[in-house]
Amino acid sequence: MKLELHQFPSSHFNEKARWALDYKGLEHSRLNYLPGPHMRPIKKLSSQRKTPVLKLDNEIVAGSAQIIDRLEQIAPLPALYPRESSDRAAALMLQRELDENLGPSVRLALFSEMLDEGAYFCRQFSEGKSLPVRLAYRAAYPMAKGLIKKGNGLTGQDAVDAAYKTVADILDEIAEKVSATGFLVGKQFSVADLTAAALLAPAVNPPNCDMTKPEPIPKCVVDFLARWSDHPTTAWVLEIYGKYRAPKSANVEAARN
Repeated sequence: MKLELHQFPSSHFNEKARWALDYKGLEHSRLNYLPGPHMRPIKKLSSQRKTPVLKLDNEIVAGSAQIIDRLEQIAPLPALYPRESSDRAAALMLQRELDENLGPSVRLALFSEMLDEGAYFCRQFSEGKSLPVRLAYRAAYPMAKGLIKKGNGLTGQDAVDAAYKTVADILDEIAEKVSATGFLVGKQFSVADLTAAALLAPAVNPPNCDMTKPEPIPKCVVDFLARWSDHPTTAWVLEIYGKYRAPKSANVEAARN
């Protein structure tokens, strides 16, 4: 079965799919898109506009949770779903809650700090592209900035404050949940841990992976990372990445727009 992951390299939801593929040792190619220009080809491919999208021969699966579910079917081991039905239900519920609350809040909080750093913002999403593509993407940024704000819920300071509070509350909840066993559900690594660690990656900056931020990092992003650097959940994320996340894969096909 030929597996193609259509993705944004620096996206935390896309990181969930990459991590699951790598964790299961599944050979695959990765096709990288630019946010914004991605919408037309992704819509043509999957009848919707969001990444990640996984193509399995002629089958199309859109969304990180749906991709992980499909991978569990075609490659059950190593498992990301707990064996016990009660633990499996708890892990899947946590994944849904984190996808709905943590992921968007981390992104909104980060973007609120980074949107005025147009050069760095564009660099994060266009690394690996040709110089003409990178220059064109950067040139279009001032016109796209308003759409980026609207598309990510940056409607004002109240939205930013709410996002920061959501992240802080979930960090505390995760720290409490993992204090007993080191895992969010049961005594083994599962989709719940993968989801929490991947969605927190933009706030933690784990090393040696697709989510590692390019250097030099602007001060606003350094300050963003410092906000939670001493939190116990940050240490837990780094530990989970160290134990369960393979190093950055070289299995990447030529990028596409």
